[in-house]
Amino acid sequence: MKLTYNKDEKLKSKKAIEALFLKGKSVSAYPLRLVYLKNDDKTKVGVSVSKKNFKRAVDRIRIKRLLREAYRLNKTLLIDNNITGYSFMILYNSKDMPDFELINTKIRAVFTKFNDQNFKA
Repeated sequence: MKLTYNKDEKLKSKKAIEALFLKGKSVSAYPLRLVYLKNDDKTKVGVSVSKKNFKRAVDRIRIKRLLREAYRLNKTLLIDNNITGYSFMILYNSKDMPDFELINTKIRAVFTKFNDQNFKA
């Protein structure tokens, strides 16, 4: 299995994002929050960093890259549980600049919480 983050996996539709924030549920592991909503399409993922917390675009872009890379490496946590047809938005909610190890462990924690909350055996 390829660990990729292709164009068809990216959440870009304004309607889908709006519906996600209006009707979606969330789980969090500070400093990350995962908002999710079941849809009929393929799994789509978006990332977001607050402009209020990071004024410089360079910092926001760096954090977004870290979030996308952590998702790409850990999406097997979703695939192994046959989770398809969800829209996800990963939000970074801290004022501190993170390193990759922090983001990676928190992405795992958020996905584990999501799996536990929605797919209890």
